[in-house]
Amino acid sequence: MTRRVLHIIPTLDRAGAEKQLTLLAAGLPRDEFEVHVCAITRGGPLAADLERDGIPLTVIGKQWKFDPTAYWQLRRHISRLKPDLVHTWMFTANAYGRAAALSAGVKNIIASERCVDPWKAWHQLAIDRRLAKRTARIVVNSRGVQEYYVEHGLPADKFRLIYNGIAPAAASTVSREQLLAELNLPPTARLLGAVGRLWPQKRIKDLIWATDLLKVIRDDAHLLIIGDGPQRQNLERYRRLCQLEDKVHFLGERSDVARLMPHFDLLWLASGYEGLPNVVMEAMACGVPVVATDIWGNRELVVHDQTGFLSPVGDRAGLARCAHKILENPELAARLGAAGKKRMADEFTIGAMVERHAALYREIIVP
Repeated sequence: MTRRVLHIIPTLDRAGAEKQLTLLAAGLPRDEFEVHVCAITRGGPLAADLERDGIPLTVIGKQWKFDPTAYWQLRRHISRLKPDLVHTWMFTANAYGRAAALSAGVKNIIASERCVDPWKAWHQLAIDRRLAKRTARIVVNSRGVQEYYVEHGLPADKFRLIYNGIAPAAASTVSREQLLAELNLPPTARLLGAVGRLWPQKRIKDLIWATDLLKVIRDDAHLLIIGDGPQRQNLERYRRLCQLEDKVHFLGERSDVARLMPHFDLLWLASGYEGLPNVVMEAMACGVPVVATDIWGNRELVVHDQTGFLSPVGDRAGLARCAHKILENPELAARLGAAGKKRMADEFTIGAMVERHAALYREIIVP
């Protein structure tokens, strides 16, 4: 007998939680689970993945921060679908989705918290605490996320840690020489990749500053910033002030990161907070060394001096120093990259992520 599972998420943009949802939806055994997905605000690029895998998608079209019409549309959708279990992802879906599911009479509800969220105001944390009382389990992707929410009053016994999963990396479809020519960079360029939304959490300014420090001691380091967001204009202005137009390159939103990443000499991540960053996992799966800030999430992936290096948040000189160490020592870079690739293949597979969710669903759904 198959059980109907409804996943609710704000959007299907190309980001970490959305990627994990699409991987999970595609991987759950079809003989056990009939999977549906609902995006509250809008669809996005990953909607095509769901369509390819034959997973029904409904988009509600929420327009405002507080949107009663979207809530009632979501409640009607849940009532019509009659799922055996509702699984919500991130704050908007955790709030609207859980409230609507409870109102529609759904007995089995799971929520996912994917990141340490210092931006949440007191009333948002109050909503989290209230809804947690009627939530069977709260899935987190790192110990840091769990600790953060327990510290903010959510019951510790509700949490279940399930790490993200990552597929083995495919070989790039272009050579390094072709890529450098495509980016109009010299053949000797060393590539430092930064991938993510351009907003304060990611602290991209620290990476631009670190590139300026690197420029003093080496002329071949080029920072590739992949992604877009509200800080782009300010960051481009900062690049101009630092006179780094020839060293820092904004590539914008890209759908071919998998083609570029294998050619990175290292991945840089300067975030002030994270959940379990997919971009670090993707780099490690490619055999790319990682230099990241020493925070929960990063710390659960990067083993310092074994698969990469960790540096304190805001330590631009530390980020530059670690990057220089990797760029100067090919043997070290190869050792770090190989160890990271093995760690992903051994401990962070998609199969393990899917099976742990499936086991949780079996545990929660009472026959």
